Amino acid sequence: MSDVTLLLVAARDGDAGAVERLFTLLYEDLRTIARSRIRKHRRVTLLDTSSLVHELYLRLYDLKRLDFPDRIHFLAYAARAMRSIIIDLIRERRAARRGGDALHLTLTADVVEAIETPEREVLRLHDALTDLESVDERLVRVVEMRYFAGLTEAEIAASLGVTERTVRRDWQKARLLLFAALA
Repeated sequence: MSDVTLLLVAARDGDAGAVERLFTLLYEDLRTIARSRIRKHRRVTLLDTSSLVHELYLRLYDLKRLDFPDRIHFLAYAARAMRSIIIDLIRERRAARRGGDALHLTLTADVVEAIETPEREVLRLHDALTDLESVDERLVRVVEMRYFAGLTEAEIAASLGVTERTVRRDWQKARLLLFAALA
């Protein structure tokens, strides 16, 4: 077994120190995923790469027990958690904008719908992925692992227990369905 797998087993068994060692060992991989997330959502989040990785660490530490069989499953979860962190921050910022002492102005629905903000784009993608998950969960896993985690087709295939050809077909199908949902 690899060092990562041994640390995942120890973390699953409740060893709090294993989580820290695992995080240290995979820190550069997590920063690469975070850098990709930040690059794609730079306009909508105030987080930098390190902040996103540290937010992920806090979420992992709160889990108390990690249950991932290998590095690929862990990184896929990390990519999903980073997406969740960004979505939570966007929702929080949008909610803060609606309250307080701000002057409230009534706009017509046509004007509001015509304004497409980067935040709205990210939320629409998140909603489209949620809808797609109710139809075919594997398609969403392929999107998360390829688009969000940057894993290769071979790594995704090994993680999901399917062939690389199936991963390519799922990726193509997911892209088409997401494009249609976002159009």
